[in-house]
Amino acid sequence: MSLLLMMVLTFVTGVVDAVGFLALDRVFVGNMTGNIVILGMAVAGADDLPILGPAIALGTFTLGAFVAGFVLRRRRKEWGGAVTVLLAAGAAVLAGLGVAFLVPAWADSWPLELVASSLTAAVMGVQAAVARSLGVADMTTVVVTSTLTSLASESLVQRGAKGLWNRRFAAIAVIFLGAVIGALLLVFGPAVPLLLAALLTATVGAVGHQRLFTPAKVAGA
Repeated sequence: MSLLLMMVLTFVTGVVDAVGFLALDRVFVGNMTGNIVILGMAVAGADDLPILGPAIALGTFTLGAFVAGFVLRRRRKEWGGAVTVLLAAGAAVLAGLGVAFLVPAWADSWPLELVASSLTAAVMGVQAAVARSLGVADMTTVVVTSTLTSLASESLVQRGAKGLWNRRFAAIAVIFLGAVIGALLLVFGPAVPLLLAALLTATVGAVGHQRLFTPAKVAGA
C-alpha cells in the first residue's frame, strides 16, 4: 500500500512540475536539480531565463522539507498523524491555488504566478520529506535521476530485460505520465491540474491514514 501511495505522489510531482514550467515562468516546483541548472544558465545570461522564480522555489522547497522533517523527526518509517496532517495541509494549499486561478482578475497576474510556484514548491518539499521519512525504497516522489541510475546500473545489469519491470521503472513512468497529464490539462488553465494534484494528495493522505496509521506509543508503556 505504501508503494502505491508514493507512486500517486510521484504522479502529482509530474503534474505540478508541468504546471510550474509551462505556466509559471519556467519554474520547476518539484525537481530542484532543474531549478539549479536554470539558475546557472540564467546567471550566465542565457536565453533570458528567469532568476527570481527558480531561486524562491529553491528556498521554499527547502523550507517545506525542513519544517516537515522537524515535525517527523521522532517517527521515521511510520505513518503517524503528522504524515496525514502534512499531506492534508499540502492538499489544501494546492486546492487554494487552484481556486485562485479560477478568479479572472487574478488568473493572469504575475504576483499569483510567483506565489503559486513558491507555495507549490513548498508543498513538494513537504511531500519529499514525508516520502523520505516513510522510507519506501526507490520512491522519493520528486527525483528520478538516481532511480534511473539504479534501474540501468543495477536492475538491468543483474537481471537483463527482466530487470526493467520493477518499481524503479514504475517511478519513472509515473512521473512522466503525470507531466503528460499536467501539460494536457493546462489547456483549461493552471486551476485544473492544480486541483487534480490537490485531490490526489488528499486521497493519499486519507487512504494512508486509514490503512497505514500507527498510533504513537505511550512513554513507559
